[in-house]
Amino acid sequence: MNEQIAHLLSHFPGIFTGLAVLLGALAAGLAAKLTLFGLLRAYDRRENSSLARSVGRHLRRASALFLPVLAVSLVLPLVPLPPKPFEVLRRVVEFVLILSFAWGLIKTLDVLQDWVQGRYHIETADNLRVRKLFTQLQFLKKLAASLIAFVAVGLVLMSFETVRRLGTGLLTSAGIASVIVGFAAQRSISNLLAGFQIAFTQPIRIDDVLVVEGEWGRVEEITFTYVVLRIWDERRLVLPLNYFIEKPFQNWTRTSSRLTGVVFLYADYTVPVGPLRAELRRVLEAHPLWDQRVCTLQVTDSKEHTVELRALVSAANASNLWDLRCAVREELVAYLQREHPGSLPRTRAVLEPASSPGIGPLA
Repeated sequence: MNEQIAHLLSHFPGIFTGLAVLLGALAAGLAAKLTLFGLLRAYDRRENSSLARSVGRHLRRASALFLPVLAVSLVLPLVPLPPKPFEVLRRVVEFVLILSFAWGLIKTLDVLQDWVQGRYHIETADNLRVRKLFTQLQFLKKLAASLIAFVAVGLVLMSFETVRRLGTGLLTSAGIASVIVGFAAQRSISNLLAGFQIAFTQPIRIDDVLVVEGEWGRVEEITFTYVVLRIWDERRLVLPLNYFIEKPFQNWTRTSSRLTGVVFLYADYTVPVGPLRAELRRVLEAHPLWDQRVCTLQVTDSKEHTVELRALVSAANASNLWDLRCAVREELVAYLQREHPGSLPRTRAVLEPASSPGIGPLA
């Protein structure tokens, strides 16, 4: 079949024949891409498939390059070119095919990530197992993408004879090179190893609540070299992976997201502790953020002018606990203002009469 097509094309000038073959292959590849993704869109409209939408979103551009180049590589033997130009064209097509295929594989990792995230939702209340999975998934995805890119670039470079000879020479001095590279990349290698340790021992996970360097925030991203912490006021704190191996930090969601918080009040010595404790119970029972675990009010200190009251409350997570603490503080202060205004902090003074011995007249 190929011989008959080649014989037919031999009647036309070589340059026009080559262009016709190449343009026809490119058109066929684009047509295949449009047909494939058109079928995906039709399937999505009928079945409401999140997987089909993810494939269309992530692989559309990569396939628009890969499929036409694949079609060109299939018909390349039919292009009537002299040996040297043909070899150059073959090399170019081979390079583009390898790189576009690697691009498609990397985007396929995004499709797999979307599929996993579609099955497991991190927004649920009890998401400890999901956060463990997402942490490992994010690290493995970055590792796989790096390996794919490294292999693709290596295949392209090793197709050159000069690079192959250079590679053989480098292998003979691999011992010295490895020592030099080891010293030069000591920090990078240690960060990479720390990344493996964090991904599988998981002192931190995606969406964990941490207190680091005096800042409260959630783990937003874990890369090969650093961790991004989303601070409560929308700032981003970027820390190296080694930080979480070498230095102490607070993880408020290590085993559970439930937390107990403290609300301090300072009142006069005449404050009625019993009614205030009952008011705390009433406030918590009426508040939707209380998880019904902890409700305690105690006098924890007595100072020169006031007593210190500590209320312990609990909530399902750190965000709820913060809002609950603020609400409890507001309600208890309002209760004292309304029902026991004399129990608010006061300063007492005794004024001696002017006629007392040793005391002059008051100004």
